[in-house]
Amino acid sequence: MEKYCFGIDVGGTTVKCGLFETDGTLLDKWEIPTRTEEGGSQILPDIGKTIRAKMEEKGISAGDVAGVGVGVPGPVRGNKLPYAVNLHWGAMDIGEVLGTITGLRIKAGNDANVAALGEMWKGGAEGRDNVIVVTLGTGVGGGIIVDGHIVEGAHGAGGEIGHAHVEDNIHDACGCGNCGCLEQVASATGIVRLAKEELVNKDSSEATELKAEEIDARIVFDAYKNGDSVAERVVNRFAKYLGTTLAAYSCVVDPEVIVLGGGVSKAGDPLVEIVEKYYKDAAFPACKETPIVLAKLGNDAGIYGAARLVLG
Repeated sequence: MEKYCFGIDVGGTTVKCGLFETDGTLLDKWEIPTRTEEGGSQILPDIGKTIRAKMEEKGISAGDVAGVGVGVPGPVRGNKLPYAVNLHWGAMDIGEVLGTITGLRIKAGNDANVAALGEMWKGGAEGRDNVIVVTLGTGVGGGIIVDGHIVEGAHGAGGEIGHAHVEDNIHDACGCGNCGCLEQVASATGIVRLAKEELVNKDSSEATELKAEEIDARIVFDAYKNGDSVAERVVNRFAKYLGTTLAAYSCVVDPEVIVLGGGVSKAGDPLVEIVEKYYKDAAFPACKETPIVLAKLGNDAGIYGAARLVLG
């Protein structure tokens, strides 16, 4: 009887690793460096080595392990990855390579999608099978879960919520190459963009805590909570972009819950309340009462989701 599984979250700096029981109990977690030199050729061998070492340490045999789930920063479909720029990888069949190294069953997925699966399994959406998860960090990531399964799409690009087009008046390119993406106005860096615009356009007599030379998303939300009028305009613009985009996704996916995670989500309940306002204004009637909640797993979402991925 298989008792254990591993969840692996591959980042550009570190690889987060988790050993789980198959019921989702986290038994141990640790990190190893992500060695991106030499075309990232040592990353999967390093993962194999650390898994084997942990199995030896814990006295776990291969027959006790259901498999290894892996989240990677790139579009994945059927364990195959066309590229992962941050890891210096070209096309790769992760299942075949890591499976050969470990002798274990492997299941790979996009890191944002996998983190969403983690929040569905043991986080903010626990107990729900239809979920939209949005990660608000340096960029805007996300994942869509339908009937308990990640929506990968035909090209592994399912759940790329941050690259919905939301603004015609942005002419500099997003990281994806397009202009006017949600990521450009609803990420931490997007909030800074909006704040700088508001500071340029504000009336000279209007007092504000915000200063263009020292501003980030946390400072904007702190000022918003303090009643700062400029910060209020910034947060409302951000929330309208995000809330209306989520409403558009909802009438396609009809989720049971929408989960907000990432660094920006540390703003807490005020973030949920303002996004929910604009969401309800735009949502299809049947979806208006879909709850918006905060993520719970933080940086562990990836390892939880990877473990859940391999369990099917």
